[in-house]
Amino acid sequence: MNYFNQASFELRCEWGEKGVQLLAPISDVVIIIDVLSFSTCIDLANSRGAIVFPYQWRDDSAEIFAESVGAKLAGKRQAKDSPYSLSPVTLLALTPGEKLVLPSPNGSSLSLATSNTPTLTGCLRNCQAVAKSAMNYGRKIAVIPAGEKWHDGSLRPSFEDFIAAGAVLNYLEGKLSPESRWALESYQGVSQSLKSLLKQCGSGKELIEQGFEEDVILASQFNVSNCVPTLVDRARVSQGQVIAYVGEMTFSSGTKSSILKMQKEDSR
Repeated sequence: MNYFNQASFELRCEWGEKGVQLLAPISDVVIIIDVLSFSTCIDLANSRGAIVFPYQWRDDSAEIFAESVGAKLAGKRQAKDSPYSLSPVTLLALTPGEKLVLPSPNGSSLSLATSNTPTLTGCLRNCQAVAKSAMNYGRKIAVIPAGEKWHDGSLRPSFEDFIAAGAVLNYLEGKLSPESRWALESYQGVSQSLKSLLKQCGSGKELIEQGFEEDVILASQFNVSNCVPTLVDRARVSQGQVIAYVGEMTFSSGTKSSILKMQKEDSR
């Protein structure tokens, strides 16, 4: 018996890689949340009609992969060798159909670890839209706050991801696990002060000191997007783009049927 997979509840919430390993195999859909800044980047890019390929590391293999899919490679926040990076502000310039490989040791890594379980990307900007879409896949929903990493590589639970997980859970229907209830009630306790608290939390203060306050502002905007980023054969596309790529990409039969079911439900 696994005491930690929250299997007796419909709405589950657990941190990071271990959370994905525990919850993805027994859930109908997984929602990855990495507010500063993977999830915010994905929302902004997909909202503009761009296609994003998550990638774990920014190294030589990322360059090779970007070439193989005909995409540009995003750089690090401070990098000058690419017009795009994990700084959400840089992605405002993306155009429809543009392809981007986005390395991220947190959000990308988790997105690529969910196997055949349908996978969405949530943040504060699109929490209601993502929750609505997730319920079309089934009642067993896993919400995964990514967290950050300490210098030794261990998980650093982050304020922004936990609160955004609670924001998504606020719009979901079902039986909450204690872990999910904790996230939900944490969000409800600070929901009126999100913008100021995101600037004051550790992750926000770090980015502001580095000169990226605009990124924090973009990430703190609440329910301003109807975009539902969906993982399709390694690529993140907006929900509206999915059907266009169903015939072009490779899916497991389960994933393809789930995508088509989601599209049918959302067209009603």
